[in-house]
Amino acid sequence: MSHKLPVESNNKPIQSSNNEEIDLGQLFNAIGRLFEKFFNFIASIFKGIFKLIILVLKPFVENIKLISAVILISAIIGYFLERAQTPVYYSEMLVQPHFESKYKLSNNINYFNGLIKSQKINELSKIFEIDSAQAASLINFELTAGPETSNTILLEYNDYIKTIDTSLTSVVSFEDYAKNRDILSGVIFVVKARSKDNNIFPRLEKGFAKTFENPYSKKLKKVRDSTIQIKKESFSKELERLDTLQRIYLELKKNEAESGAFKLGSNGAFPMQLERTETKEYDLFQEELKVRRAIRALDEELIKESVFYDIIAGFEEEGSLDTGLLKNRIVMLPLIALGLMILSFLSYNIFIFIKNYEA
Repeated sequence: MSHKLPVESNNKPIQSSNNEEIDLGQLFNAIGRLFEKFFNFIASIFKGIFKLIILVLKPFVENIKLISAVILISAIIGYFLERAQTPVYYSEMLVQPHFESKYKLSNNINYFNGLIKSQKINELSKIFEIDSAQAASLINFELTAGPETSNTILLEYNDYIKTIDTSLTSVVSFEDYAKNRDILSGVIFVVKARSKDNNIFPRLEKGFAKTFENPYSKKLKKVRDSTIQIKKESFSKELERLDTLQRIYLELKKNEAESGAFKLGSNGAFPMQLERTETKEYDLFQEELKVRRAIRALDEELIKESVFYDIIAGFEEEGSLDTGLLKNRIVMLPLIALGLMILSFLSYNIFIFIKNYEA
């Protein structure tokens, strides 16, 4: 009995070690199976994508001759349609409206497009001062934002922040403002005109001149001019006052120089000290310069915005041919034909599937 007790005590560490090895082995096997399932899942995704690509491309490969013939015939038809079509030209005018005339410009462009769509040729002829044939050649007008710098948008953002409630300033960031700002928030605009007549574009500027000179803009200009005139009159009176003070000071200096003003010392005896009247000629001179700079700034503002709009770049004498992928029939007709073939193939296969489907 005394010999069996040590044997049992010695077997316990051995059994515990074997159990730990079995647990670790099972853990590693479980991790291995998990990774195996994961990689099999990834492989099944790629296999599915590959199978889908094959299923999509298989009808094209099987019907390559038919598809090629349809695309070739569509391209030939598109070529002849392109040759038969009257070419369309476009030209752009870069303008900077003043006195909020940009809103009237936007409305009038919509109005012009409405007249073109309604084929009101006589009205278009009167507006742009062109003949009926030229008016009939107009296709449409388009207004887009002109070239802008980040600094210009930042200045607009600062002006916008001043107009909203202070509680919203932290909510509206510069990036959000730049992304969602309206087209009419800008200063410079591009007016794009399309026409079948390549030589009509310079004549269209007269019609747009009438657009900018609208009653509201004229009212704003009149108010601005009157305000500047009132400020200039006030500054002129200030200059007259300063000039009068300068003459008075000069007269005092002159009188003091000619007659002199003396007083005795503290003990009532000589030497006598010359007493001069304190004047502020330098301060008056600085004030005069400040007033004159203000008047010059008003004159510059008056000259800078003396008209309702500035044409930065007018319409070209001859327009450019309006081309593009969506307007190229040689490209678009084959794409449309290919799309119709794909749609027909899908519709046919869906029909066959539904017909042969058994619940």
